[in-house]
Amino acid sequence: PGDAPIDLCAEPKIDGLSCSLLYENGILTHAATRGDGFTGEDITANVRTIRDIPQKLSSPYIPDTIDIRGEVYMRKDDFLRLNDAEISAGRDPFANPRNAAAGSLRQLDPSITATRPLKFFAYAVGDHRGLNVLSQQQVRDLLAQMGFMIPEPSTYISTIDDTMAFYNRVMRD
Repeated sequence: PGDAPIDLCAEPKIDGLSCSLLYENGILTHAATRGDGFTGEDITANVRTIRDIPQKLSSPYIPDTIDIRGEVYMRKDDFLRLNDAEISAGRDPFANPRNAAAGSLRQLDPSITATRPLKFFAYAVGDHRGLNVLSQQQVRDLLAQMGFMIPEPSTYISTIDDTMAFYNRVMRD
């Protein structure tokens, strides 16, 4: 019925750089930015340096091909330390953590990217032929089984009051 509550999975949003990871037979083969929505920038070599991104998936079931969607970001405390180091070296500091993460992923030299305190969390699956997931919670469980960090905290909400309570919790923490 029209007045029936709808359960939604609420997760925090972290402002980073959207990233798509292609795994074939459980092995990371390609990584790209969102780009213009159709064509992204190939960042495979740089993504391989991020510790939060598994090079090989671990799970009882891994489809032949799976596209993992997530966010590359930099924690604020890591960003502040990076900027202190940039200033100490006589270089201009980054404007904000998102720009620092994006600039780090676009380095021509992956060894520079490897020195940056980048993090990654997965929040969705794109192309996933043969994978039977019916809810965001099933997606979250699968991503965690495969070895990915997932956004926390999360909860199911069905009312405006639930939504505001979750929002206030995330903003407080």
